[in-house]
Amino acid sequence: MKGEHQTLALLLFGVFVAVTLAITTWASRKRHGSAEEFYAGGRLFSPMENGFAIAGDYMSAASFLGISGLIALFGYDGLLYSVGFLVAWLVVLYLVAELVRNCGRFTLGDVVAARMRERPVRIAAGTSSVTVSVLYLVAQMVGAGSLVGLLLGGTSGAAQTWTVIGVGALMVVYVSLGGMRATTWIQIVKAVLLMGGAIALTVLVLVRFYGDFDELLRTAAGRSGHGDRFLAPGLKYGGDWTARLDFMSLGLALVLGTAGLPHILSRFYTVPTARAARRSVVWSIGLIGSFYLMTIVLGFGAAAVVGPDAVRGSNASGNTAVPLLALDLGGGAHSTGGTVLFAIVAAIAFATILAVVAGITLASSAAVAHDLYASLRRRNAKPRSEVAVARIAAAGVGVIAIGLGLLARDLNVAFLVGLAFAVAASANLPVLLYSLFWRNFTTRGAVWSVYGGLLPALVLVVLSPVVSGGPQSLFPGVYFQYFPLENPGLVSIPLGFLAGWLGTVTSREEADEAKHAETEVRSLTGAGAA
Repeated sequence: MKGEHQTLALLLFGVFVAVTLAITTWASRKRHGSAEEFYAGGRLFSPMENGFAIAGDYMSAASFLGISGLIALFGYDGLLYSVGFLVAWLVVLYLVAELVRNCGRFTLGDVVAARMRERPVRIAAGTSSVTVSVLYLVAQMVGAGSLVGLLLGGTSGAAQTWTVIGVGALMVVYVSLGGMRATTWIQIVKAVLLMGGAIALTVLVLVRFYGDFDELLRTAAGRSGHGDRFLAPGLKYGGDWTARLDFMSLGLALVLGTAGLPHILSRFYTVPTARAARRSVVWSIGLIGSFYLMTIVLGFGAAAVVGPDAVRGSNASGNTAVPLLALDLGGGAHSTGGTVLFAIVAAIAFATILAVVAGITLASSAAVAHDLYASLRRRNAKPRSEVAVARIAAAGVGVIAIGLGLLARDLNVAFLVGLAFAVAASANLPVLLYSLFWRNFTTRGAVWSVYGGLLPALVLVVLSPVVSGGPQSLFPGVYFQYFPLENPGLVSIPLGFLAGWLGTVTSREEADEAKHAETEVRSLTGAGAA
């Protein structure tokens, strides 16, 4: 790209960063001494505001960049991510949202500890929440590196490295200074920008093909080099039984993982009532559903307009498909319209990454301070000291995410998020559902459920083709690939549920009937909710 066009794109980046820092500065003037203000924004957001913020939190770099890239490269098989991410919200709406809002205060650990011995349960839930959050953060870091590397005229290692470091530094500033109030407003602004950008690109793609979606699909299939196979299942996940099982594993992780994501669960505490939490989810479903339908058009549009070869040539995992599509739709690489549209889309994608990393970092720092610190150091830690620990934890999480983001920068961001969803579905969802619905669930069952899903998921990822044994692996030069699936969900999710059941039936501890009855009434009616 020409120097002046790079300057324009970087200027738009700078404008958004300046706006978000202004929001953070404004929010930092509010009272942040209380944990409720820092973690939940004082519970003052309306259902519509929280719905937009949830959508902003959920529609990540994986959605905007990764899914469209996978569809552009693999056609029909890439659709699984769009469908899985959307269907998952039905699980959240009907099983989790209202009950979690009633039973907890700030974190997953609150919900589980309501009827268990707090110390072991909070340590387990906090450990799991931080692990899931870091995995999710890595995906955002990789997306940021790919995006700015392309913007600066290539995919040089130096550009990606400094981008990842810069995003990590910004997310620490957002969380440490602004807390949940700043994070929520950043997510709302980002959701509006992202929806506007997606609508504009979708309209331009459909105009290019005169509104004929069939022609769009035929052109995409023709340019793919695979013909009609591009529009049928099996191009990525249908080669053999291993690929088919991987497909099932990924689908299971996507559908069940959302209800276990710490940064999504934490958003239900920013509204005043459980009814408001449910209405927030309804708002978010409308926004998220519309967006994922548009990613289908954008993915096939990138295949038809840009071509899979050009997408793969820019980024092997397809993470730059949407910016390249914008460049072409605006008139091409050497046109003012093309580079302006590219710059706008790149700035929106960058805004997406910054908003999502802020939400995830806040959720993970809350887990460290509210669950781990309060359990391991001082049970009755004062709220002000707990908030101080949360700010320090945000910096620590940022450093870890930066390091892993640099290591995994050549992987597809949607794929990385799929791993985070698998861990969330394996470790967090079983203990959450058991705590809410199983009368006889015990403390041992809760701890075994978390670790029984978390540890197998992590071990299977390490032993999978993601880490070693292939040209696209993190360590292609070594081989310790003993688990054939790229996503561990098909094995680790049942293990999480099985461990919770086994821990409960082998426990000598009797389930506390009174606490279960109290939790049940509280979850269904909201009586006594924070």
